[in-house]
Amino acid sequence: MKKLLLLFIIVLFLPNYSSAQTKPDPETIFAKSYDYVNDFEKIMSPSQAKSLGDFLKASETKTKSKILIVSTSSISPYTDLTEYSLDLDKYLLSKLKVDTSILIVISKQLRQIQVQGVDKIRIKMTDEEMKNIISTYVVPELKKGDYYKGLQLGTEQLIKKIE
Repeated sequence: MKKLLLLFIIVLFLPNYSSAQTKPDPETIFAKSYDYVNDFEKIMSPSQAKSLGDFLKASETKTKSKILIVSTSSISPYTDLTEYSLDLDKYLLSKLKVDTSILIVISKQLRQIQVQGVDKIRIKMTDEEMKNIISTYVVPELKKGDYYKGLQLGTEQLIKKIE
């Protein structure tokens, strides 16, 4: 009887342990290198991505703040863009030694955008001001389908705030 009870307990609880979620391995999810503009979803033409990247690189020299843009069609195995963005930011800093001041993650497929800044940016711009810039300059252009113009206008405004 004891063996039957033990077998029943093992069968009952074993599936819970085997299907428990573990934290995804960033090195298998994220790219091995990142530049100022990382258009993995191909929402811009190559010349637009280069132009925006050149603009961000030049602005980093003036502001001493690095803005990084990542477009992605999938955040799998994540279910939340915020969590994906936070882990990407940690990965960039810990594994690739890329210290971003502002990270913009956008997904046309998911119809979402996530912008996050480090604490040193909050001295010059509040989260509310950042959100206002995104909703005023970026989102209207995204709705029109012009991702390049939206990101260009948004980054210009962000740079003006942190100069």
